[in-house]
Amino acid sequence: MTTTWNLSDTDIDRAMGPLRPDDDVTDRRDAFAEVAWGFLTEPGDRIAGALIRRWGAADSLSHILSRPAASNLADDDVSATDVTEALARWEPRMDAPSLFRSLSTAVSVGAKVVRPSDSVWPSGLVDLANHGPRVLWCRGDVHALPSPERAVAIIGARASTGYGEHVAMDFAAGLTSRGFTVVSGGAYGIDGMAHRATLACGGSTVAVLAGGIDQLYPAGHDELLRRIIASGVVISEVSPGGAPTRWRFLQRNRLIAAMAGATVVIEAGHRSGSLNTATHARDLDRPIGVVPGPITSGASAGCHRLLRTNPATTLVSSVADVAELMGHGSPSDRFDARDSDTVVRILDSLSSTKPRTVDAVAAKAGIDMATVTATLGSLEAEGRVIRAIDGWMHPVSSRP
Repeated sequence: MTTTWNLSDTDIDRAMGPLRPDDDVTDRRDAFAEVAWGFLTEPGDRIAGALIRRWGAADSLSHILSRPAASNLADDDVSATDVTEALARWEPRMDAPSLFRSLSTAVSVGAKVVRPSDSVWPSGLVDLANHGPRVLWCRGDVHALPSPERAVAIIGARASTGYGEHVAMDFAAGLTSRGFTVVSGGAYGIDGMAHRATLACGGSTVAVLAGGIDQLYPAGHDELLRRIIASGVVISEVSPGGAPTRWRFLQRNRLIAAMAGATVVIEAGHRSGSLNTATHARDLDRPIGVVPGPITSGASAGCHRLLRTNPATTLVSSVADVAELMGHGSPSDRFDARDSDTVVRILDSLSSTKPRTVDAVAAKAGIDMATVTATLGSLEAEGRVIRAIDGWMHPVSSRP
């Protein structure tokens, strides 16, 4: 790698330092190799994934930059023909100056690069195996990247109806209150409504882009995506500067499906890209929830076809159905038949994600502060609520 591209440690340190400030020189060289692979390849490139799995990112990059004979890279998983075709499609991008310009673009927008070895790497992406991303480019809080156990993908039509948008917002708000991260694609229609509702409820949301992280696409969602950056995270596997092409949209969908523990489809036409995401979820053995719509609505035709033809799908009509899809009990599990009206109202006024003060609970429940204080103390003793630094909340573990 060093001799082929004439890259010194100083070159790499200067380029990667702002993106990986806590890494030492050795780590930055490894990170640079992973970033370079992401630049050379299109999303989902199986051959690149197989070579990296065999030799690691740095050594496999050195091998391919030396323009080897295809037979030298072939094995039982990758044929010489596979390697020949891969080298031909990577060759036009073997341009170090272009890669460094991409890294400069990332620095200019305040992006960070997350590697598969990082603790914040979304564990669900491991299931993509050789088709997984080399790195993730992130803007926002990288700690908002979720594990699949706590993330739900909400997807659907761009040309959504009022019905679909209402369901998307209701589901996103309800899932947020139960402590789930909402993952979607930042698009118009259902995606945008899911993101907006999550933000309005103070929850965590992840938008997965099909193009470079420097281009907030679609342009009409620039403000929404910047709000997500401020409180959640916007990500892409495409190197900065990359355009959001149709192929990359289809490949982006596999990340949405893999990051989430379940995928919920709210409105999808016969040819909707949401059906592609559902296919990825099925291939990953993730549960798929489908919201039915009016039988006269073309916006729900794809949903109905999924329910009719795909045995992996489940009809969902409420947030409780989605929580059950994720293996969590209904929020009604919080309550006991013997609970007084006061207890029910106080429990209804708490959140799983955001602590609320006694004042706030009293205002939401419409109960005096003395009663709220006493009741919360009793519920804490029973393990049904927890006292956080900033107030009171539901314990997530209380929902099996």
